[in-house]
Amino acid sequence: MFNYRNVEAEKLEFVPVARTDEIGNGQRLLVDVGDVSLAIFNIAGRYFAIADVCSHDGGPLAEGEVDGETIECPRHGGQFDLTSGKATHLPAVDDIPAYPVRVEGDQVLVGLPAE
Repeated sequence: MFNYRNVEAEKLEFVPVARTDEIGNGQRLLVDVGDVSLAIFNIAGRYFAIADVCSHDGGPLAEGEVDGETIECPRHGGQFDLTSGKATHLPAVDDIPAYPVRVEGDQVLVGLPAE
């Protein structure tokens, strides 16, 4: 999987996915942008976006428990870093896509690969 947070901004298209008042502190929001299912998190005013798919078994990830900047898959306990998508705990060994997030005014925007 790929960490899009490391891609140059001009190679990404930032698309609005939510308003800031839709994702309170400690909350998450599931959105679909085209064929990509994303989970957007607000952790202490910092926003993170990951693909809503566990690399271990392809199941949904966003409903897992969040501890700091780590999310745990609700199925088998694999853990991922929300900032990078890096797999940090077995049984997950492959990273998941992570996307850069911008806040402009009251809009939360996620950077997706430009087509």
